[in-house]
Amino acid sequence: MRFLSRFYIDGFILAILATVGVASVFPARGSFADVVTWATKIAIAILFLLYGTRLAPREALAGLTHWRLHTVVLGCTFIVFPLLGLAAVVLKPHVLTDDLYTGLLFLCLVPSTVQSSIAFTSIAKGNVPGAIVSATTSNLLGVFLTPLLVIALMNTTGEAKVNFSSILDIVLQLLVPFLIGQLIRPKVIGWLKRYAEPTKLVDRGSILLVVYSAFSAGMVEGIWHMMSPWRILALAAVCAGLLALVMSVTMVLGRMLGFERADRIVIVFCGSKKSLASGLPMATVLFTGQPIGLIVLPLMMFHQIQLMTCAVLAQRWSRTDESGAADQALPEAA
Repeated sequence: MRFLSRFYIDGFILAILATVGVASVFPARGSFADVVTWATKIAIAILFLLYGTRLAPREALAGLTHWRLHTVVLGCTFIVFPLLGLAAVVLKPHVLTDDLYTGLLFLCLVPSTVQSSIAFTSIAKGNVPGAIVSATTSNLLGVFLTPLLVIALMNTTGEAKVNFSSILDIVLQLLVPFLIGQLIRPKVIGWLKRYAEPTKLVDRGSILLVVYSAFSAGMVEGIWHMMSPWRILALAAVCAGLLALVMSVTMVLGRMLGFERADRIVIVFCGSKKSLASGLPMATVLFTGQPIGLIVLPLMMFHQIQLMTCAVLAQRWSRTDESGAADQALPEAA
């Protein structure tokens, strides 16, 4: 990592690009895809177990009661994003086809990511307890709000249904490991301090697994062969522009509302991200009989762009924090 930094090359970004390359050539199929899915779930559970062991109960309680922070994050996720999605109708049909615009609007309605938002917040030395509560709350509310927003703002075929097992998945995969970590913290905190560096690999490893799993799904479905190259480039530009705009809004809001640096990091990472893991299952239910591959393509592309962009920002903000200049660097790092 230090060798690469001399040439302004981010090793974590190279790892993400290498993961995308592996997924393109060797996508997970059949039973191996099931193995990757379970490996990702296990890695995320271990990640939250470690977060529970790292955080003192007092810090976790402080994250839970920070209602101003969570209100801003939820407002960006379920108000700012949908408004921008509705405004993007001007891009149809010359830039985006009907199906791609449907997918773009849909991605604006899904909840924030959980594991990657918290992992990037941790890497950037932000308010991890606040990120855990904000991201988890976004996903819990998204189970109900996303289908309602789709019904209110989009024309879907069939009856929109909510899979309430998603709530159980969130509880079992995220909250239960975190609570277990809190319970065993007194016994393992000394060991974790001695082996701090190896445990950080879990943050990055979980993100790489998410990237591989998501990109493999797109390759298996063959959605890249359904469009012309210029249309793919146009969609990538739209997704990148949407992310840049929302990240700028979150940075401005964090500074205008007087949040500290650690909280501003949470607002940026939790308020500007969209969950592929939550969005894909919802899309299969809400868009029955429609071209699911094309509709979820904007979400898949946005997801890859946000991971690589946030990886760069998280690494940069981590370094600026160590140098003592982070408070000035954060709002300028759009």
